[in-house]
Amino acid sequence: MSIRIAALWNAKARQWVDGRKIFPDFSPAQKRIWVHCASLGEFEQGRPIIEAIRRDYPDYEIILSFFSPSGYAIRKNYSGAHRVIYLPADTKKNAAQLIANMKPNLVIWVKYEYWYHYLTALKQQNIPVLLVSAIFRKSQPFFTSKQLFWKKILDSFAHIFVQQSTSKQLLSTIGIEQQVTVAGDTRFDRVVAVALESTPIEIIEHFIENKTTIVAGSTWKADEQLLASYFEKHPQQKLIIAPHEIHASHIRTLLQLFPKAVLYSQLMEQKAGYDAPVLIIDNIGLLSKLYQYGHLTYVGGGFNSSGIHNILESAVYGKVVIFGPNYEKFAEAKALVEAGAAFSVSDAKTFEKTTSDLLENDGLLRSKNNTARTFVQENAGATKKIMDYIYANRLLTN
Repeated sequence: MSIRIAALWNAKARQWVDGRKIFPDFSPAQKRIWVHCASLGEFEQGRPIIEAIRRDYPDYEIILSFFSPSGYAIRKNYSGAHRVIYLPADTKKNAAQLIANMKPNLVIWVKYEYWYHYLTALKQQNIPVLLVSAIFRKSQPFFTSKQLFWKKILDSFAHIFVQQSTSKQLLSTIGIEQQVTVAGDTRFDRVVAVALESTPIEIIEHFIENKTTIVAGSTWKADEQLLASYFEKHPQQKLIIAPHEIHASHIRTLLQLFPKAVLYSQLMEQKAGYDAPVLIIDNIGLLSKLYQYGHLTYVGGGFNSSGIHNILESAVYGKVVIFGPNYEKFAEAKALVEAGAAFSVSDAKTFEKTTSDLLENDGLLRSKNNTARTFVQENAGATKKIMDYIYANRLLTN
């Protein structure tokens, strides 16, 4: 009810409500796989599996569903799926209708999303559901006094692929053991694939002009203020900044913070502005290819309660990553910090010290860059483990 009230004035909430008014229908007699993601982050984890299924099981139609409006809006035309839909609200009626219409042969849910009616209906109809790239923490309701209800939900999954052994150990404390495999995080496979396919971006190379460059991605207000403070003192360096929000009002705010900046759209249109110290990326889809150009990289979100964005997109290129203090929920960030290839900063002062220490010692920076690259390479392979399970258990074999 609260989100419906919020929809009266909030555009994202209105998208969420309006999207669920359109109930999907499907053609009959088609073999299908249903992949569900909460939002964009989970989509990036599910994408390597979708692409592997398209390659290995081309006769199957892939349905991709999203819970969030932003995920749906950005990926509604994703060519890897045959159809992209909103997930209708989790009611007994909706679950029965969607499953009856879709008739999936296999369902894959990414990381989390534990919708009771959907999972119950799928289990009752003996439709296998896999949970992939899952991660569990002791603070979650599965491990509280309400664990009996939540254990019933987890029992709906035919198999659970977790990122870490700690998650498997936690699940074992509530009697969930046989259907759990430590596979790792499919995001590693995704960023490796992106890096392998990455090609030079001439306009970026022209802008950098061999100067020391920091690439900052998925930034929010606190991140941007920190970066602005640093670059006031280091005008000889270059900054490429790709903010999390690229709507007009936020771009105007960034231009106030960085008055000498040029927009990526201006570079593209006018072929001028290459001498600017700051480049603001005002489009979507370029960030994962930009990190390769940074001497150092910064990933935003670490000053928000939700935490940092995807640091693997940077680390895969062998780049040290810097981010804000809120990263404890992110296993890859903790591991990279422990390995010395990532650094958490609490304010502009610690950011400047960390950055200066790294940029002033070439040997140290090269060593830490190599650590970042090795870390990603050694943790790839989750997609293969999941696909091997699907094949071995003949989940998609007539």
